[in-house]
Amino acid sequence: MISIIIPTYNEADHITSTIKTLIGAKGTKFFEIIVADGGSTDNTVSLAKQAGAITFISPQKGRAAQMNAGAELAKGEILYFLHADTIPPDEFDTDILNAVNKGNQAGCFILSFDHPHWFLKANCWFTRFDIDAIRFGDQSLFVTKTVFQQSGGFSEQHIVLEDQHLIKRLRKAIRFIVIKKPVITSARKYLENGIYKTQGIFFIIYFLYVLGVSQQRLVKTYKKLISQNKL
Repeated sequence: MISIIIPTYNEADHITSTIKTLIGAKGTKFFEIIVADGGSTDNTVSLAKQAGAITFISPQKGRAAQMNAGAELAKGEILYFLHADTIPPDEFDTDILNAVNKGNQAGCFILSFDHPHWFLKANCWFTRFDIDAIRFGDQSLFVTKTVFQQSGGFSEQHIVLEDQHLIKRLRKAIRFIVIKKPVITSARKYLENGIYKTQGIFFIIYFLYVLGVSQQRLVKTYKKLISQNKL
């Protein structure tokens, strides 16, 4: 079974649609949906429960901590980490099962945005290549539970780029595949902050991360440059 784990914080605008799309997608339907909430102040949790997900409040806020908590609760042999504003392709579960059965113990999908701007389309085109620098959480991530546990899971010291940190560790130990089907994710950060500006900010954050800048400084820089109430 696949356990779909969705970390949330104030995602009332997206969570119902995401869960209903997952349930209605073509495929094996052999999965459970777990929403690991970080203490939302809106009705994210109640909406997720009404839509058919297993819901709980994580002991610690933060995507890494919430996803780790969801993984502990998961009953599936495969974990699939998905953002609340991201929709996987039809038959995503079948694609994941096929990839794992072929010996790929972890992987992701390519990316697309829900906005037709040419620059966003160009960014997404590059996600088909097997390059660490363009592997981010919006592409979703699946990994066998055994491998996830052996890897130590997400580093809870990582507030930003926690997905990439785990993927780099996984790729050193197991086969990782990029499935050439797109997930559709929200372009809200780009539209709220400016498309080119936002991409420039993401480049700065990633460059500082590669240089070894502390998570505290990365978070401070992110919050200073990106106008939103959460990471």
